[in-house]
Amino acid sequence: MEKYEQVKDIGYGNYAAVKLIHNKETKAIFAVKYISRGHKVDERVAREIINHRTLAHPNIIQFKEVFLTPRDIAIVMEYAPSGDLFDYVCSHGKLNEHEARFFFQQLVSGVSHCHDMEICHRDLKLENTLLNGKLIKICDFGYSKSYLLHSRPKSMIGTPSYIAPEIFSRKEYDGKLADVWSLGVILYIMLVGEFPFGDQKDLQNLKKIMNQIMVVQYKIPDTVHMSQDCRNLLSRIFVANPMKRMSMREIKSHPWFLEKLPKEATKEDPISCVQSIEEIMSIVDEAKALPTTSSSDQLEDLVEALKM
Repeated sequence: MEKYEQVKDIGYGNYAAVKLIHNKETKAIFAVKYISRGHKVDERVAREIINHRTLAHPNIIQFKEVFLTPRDIAIVMEYAPSGDLFDYVCSHGKLNEHEARFFFQQLVSGVSHCHDMEICHRDLKLENTLLNGKLIKICDFGYSKSYLLHSRPKSMIGTPSYIAPEIFSRKEYDGKLADVWSLGVILYIMLVGEFPFGDQKDLQNLKKIMNQIMVVQYKIPDTVHMSQDCRNLLSRIFVANPMKRMSMREIKSHPWFLEKLPKEATKEDPISCVQSIEEIMSIVDEAKALPTTSSSDQLEDLVEALKM
């Protein structure tokens, strides 16, 4: 779109490229996700866009707008300049309870807003938790589902070490309670510096990880100082039967969670996107068509190829 100018590349995923852009007039900086037009623009992409557009909260990356280029559909979002929680924990090591609680309170506030809007995230993890200073910003709604627009979740998706036991059954499950389990995993990692149920990067141990999750086999190392209230919270989140697992409402009333609760965790933002859902869906439908390639695009591709 003519009003934006690219600044630099931020990263690349399996099906998208993320770049930093700025508004030529206001100089405001945003992140934009480019997804190739055609078969990659499927139901998952449509869900990601519509669900994200529905959410407006200080602990969720703001959705701005969607537009088309000749080759991509572009999703413009708030830019969080301070990396993600995974890198933060890696660089700082395990966090003390006060700092971990501060991040966890913000996470719960953002996820609670999703649930209030009848949306479950289904891929909560450290890497999908961005930071603007110390302000948590939940991102990546590619696996999200809306209870108002979609069927109940039953597919086994997500990141293995964060997945709740019921997801392995491949039957319908409550996505909100599965999110609660993932929040428990994030809290454990912040406090202990390790995964409670193994490391998903060790692909040879996926079956072992699954078994540990199914029987809720985790422990808190003796070297980690953790209050009884915090241990109680984790023990009530890590429950195999989702019907007996702690609910989001119960987390928000737990003594450990309530201690030094920041005011920001109770505030909501107005929706900043001016595009209607109908307009967005029209853009998504158009993006399903194969990209158009002009002569200038072909020349640009040739130049890039010669550089390699």
